[in-house]
Amino acid sequence: MNKEIERKFLIKNNDWRGRAKPVLYRQGYIARTTDRTARIRVAGNEGFITIKVKVGPISRNEYEYPIPLSDANELLNSLDPAEIIEKYRYTFEECGHVWEIDEFIGANKGLVVAEVELASEEEEIDLPSWVGEEVSKISKYFNSSLVQSPYSSWNKNS
Repeated sequence: MNKEIERKFLIKNNDWRGRAKPVLYRQGYIARTTDRTARIRVAGNEGFITIKVKVGPISRNEYEYPIPLSDANELLNSLDPAEIIEKYRYTFEECGHVWEIDEFIGANKGLVVAEVELASEEEEIDLPSWVGEEVSKISKYFNSSLVQSPYSSWNKNS
């Protein structure tokens, strides 16, 4: 088991671009409640099953295991296409931390989010110039929520 402590931010400009090559991620949720999820993911040419259990405001216990790519694809293909999130992930180091930028496609196109994992919930970090508003505790930005309420359905004026 791994403890995931993660902060999430919107992106305010494109100054992060060109720092990493994108990897296509395709993922879907086979179970979800308010405090736990079970996810199938294909990242590039690798398959994973992940269970996350919320244990704090930005902390989750994470159980992630590789599974055969064919199994991951079969499980994803058994889901309704509307229940699958696709995104490009860019991973690189900046300001002493590894950042993951998710650029969503499909029904969530236009949403770009940066994530950084921390050693503790209290850890102070320097934010790169391209980091905007923090959305770590806003559930509509959770990947599991984007399946049910995609970015394209949000009223951008509210």
